[in-house]
Amino acid sequence: MKYAIVDIETDGGVKITEISIFIFDGEQVVDEFTTLINPGTSIPPYITRLTGINNFMVKDAPKFEEVAKRIYQITEDCVFVAHNVNFDYGIIGKEFKSLGLTYRRKKLCSVRLSRKLLPGKRSYSLGKLCISEGIEIKARHRARGDAEATVILFKKLLSIDELNDFEVINSFLNPRSREATLPPLLPKNVFESLSEKHGVYYFWNKNKEIIYVGKANNIKQRVVSHFHDKKKREIEMCLATANITFTETGSELIALLEESAEIKRLFPKFNRAQRRTTTNFGLFSYKDRKGVMHLAWNNVKMISQPIMRFYTVAQARSFVENLCKEFQLCPKYCHLQTNVNSCFHYQIKECKGVCREEEAIEEYNKRVMQAIDSITFKTDNFVITEQGKTSDELSYALVINGVYEGYGYIDKNQQNNSTSEVYFERLKPQKDNQDIRRIINAHVKKNPESVLPIEHKALGSLF
Repeated sequence: MKYAIVDIETDGGVKITEISIFIFDGEQVVDEFTTLINPGTSIPPYITRLTGINNFMVKDAPKFEEVAKRIYQITEDCVFVAHNVNFDYGIIGKEFKSLGLTYRRKKLCSVRLSRKLLPGKRSYSLGKLCISEGIEIKARHRARGDAEATVILFKKLLSIDELNDFEVINSFLNPRSREATLPPLLPKNVFESLSEKHGVYYFWNKNKEIIYVGKANNIKQRVVSHFHDKKKREIEMCLATANITFTETGSELIALLEESAEIKRLFPKFNRAQRRTTTNFGLFSYKDRKGVMHLAWNNVKMISQPIMRFYTVAQARSFVENLCKEFQLCPKYCHLQTNVNSCFHYQIKECKGVCREEEAIEEYNKRVMQAIDSITFKTDNFVITEQGKTSDELSYALVINGVYEGYGYIDKNQQNNSTSEVYFERLKPQKDNQDIRRIINAHVKKNPESVLPIEHKALGSLF
């Protein structure tokens, strides 16, 4: 068996600036290919400080397409080996994909192999691992220096595994094994214990910090999709993941609500959406002197009772654009097109002509009210019921006086209870916010049969 031991340097993104490949036959290096690569982008200063590779060095270097054939041929019929293999393999795969080509090789991760064959190390980064094993890296953070050190490390790992007839390496190469796709710091048993039901999952780094929160209808399946995602941010997140925990929720709705609440509570590094907690802009409506209803947005401090709240002006505008399209509203009266006598949408038949006095104002206002109704709760007090975590229970989300109160679980024989007391008894209180309202509105629109109006007594009588 031959191994292609690979290391790459990048521009900090997904473009390769240097690659080094050593072909190792199990005993010695039999071939090598090392070259700088012109990434076609500017190399940031912080990458130059780390690797020593600058724009001048790669200016006359070949582009990836010029060396792609050599890379493909030299690694053919070899097992692809790298420290954090999913990173190097993923970036190279992306480069080939950009040329319309597919690059597939069996792969081994020297980090995961080291964790198995050299247990108990404080760190499995290449630099620290080589120090602990007495391996000299002649040029750290350069492709050839790191690849050459990985060859020496891999040779040592082979010699250890050879005592047991290469049991570990063979198990990693087994197509049924997930070892090659798992993040290097994540134990296999942690992945294998993941649920395949609805729930919320948490990615933890080695410092026991939660770095990502997600929701899934099948937790294990969704987690695997992260490992196969080749986006730079996903790769970075997976490389940092050392543990995964989860909570089953019984239904997608509760998973969505809990995910949103947890992101706002924990502010994980790799969650971009739903991290913000302060809504600065609000949607409102008013009638002008002609009697035409307008939809507009402004700072929430200027609005007494906003129909909906937003984090940014861009978010507000995008939302109104979608309402305008769905209900054939006039962009002029939705403040999407200003300083115009009549809107452009009339010309493409997406506005019925209220701005040209060709549609009755009463008919237009009806559609504005329909648009507003579509984003507001139909009743102030209701409960949404879904399947629970077991076959004999239901999960529920509770809205009282138009405010989301939280979620909980009840026995199925209580599902038709028409008063709020039983739901408050088992409630996990949660905060209401714009993201939650978006989730609930979307669910109610799609699943109206899950909504049960309820009676609610004054809070003083509940406690």
